[in-house]
Amino acid sequence: MKQASLIFDIDGTLWDSCEAVRRSWQLSLFRRYGCTGSPSLEQVRSIMGMTPDEIAGKLFSRFGAHAREVFDALSGDECAYLAAHGAALYPGVGETLGTLARAHRLFIVSNCQCGYIESFLESTGFAPLFEGYLSAGATGLAKSGNLLLLRREYGLADAVYVGDTHADELSAREAHCGFIHAAYGFGTAERPDATLRRFTELPELIEKL
Repeated sequence: MKQASLIFDIDGTLWDSCEAVRRSWQLSLFRRYGCTGSPSLEQVRSIMGMTPDEIAGKLFSRFGAHAREVFDALSGDECAYLAAHGAALYPGVGETLGTLARAHRLFIVSNCQCGYIESFLESTGFAPLFEGYLSAGATGLAKSGNLLLLRREYGLADAVYVGDTHADELSAREAHCGFIHAAYGFGTAERPDATLRRFTELPELIEKL
């Protein structure tokens, strides 16, 4: 019988897509709107984990009432770009997920737009390892709501969320999940159940919980 189910964030946990996203936005802004300026790498890093509405308001407010429309257009281009080119996986992610999938049910919950998780799975070839996933773009729910929805839909009595930010930690607590902090990612945590320094340590860390 498989042990506790593991639910993963993507950005800052499984891969760092900041540079790939920056390149995609730069290309799309020029092609669609003739803009030669685009958000910097630091600005892209600052919005990882935010919802689409939050990102549109923070980085594309210069487009006024059309900020979300512009972000949605760029997001579609971004998903196609990531599906084709991928992004920087953290060391050992593929091998470690393969090991974990033999003993655990694996899932993804992210605050990303529709299509982003699919692009991640397509570019990495990891789709067979994951039983299901939910995103803010698909459901309109906050991360805690998606965690609760996923638990209901798949009957997950015992689940642990692996993420890299304090917001991930709060969402996990609201959804009555355990929380493992990916300390190599983009954020901090206050009282995680465990701290992950390298992704390859996860199987051993899970055994100790």
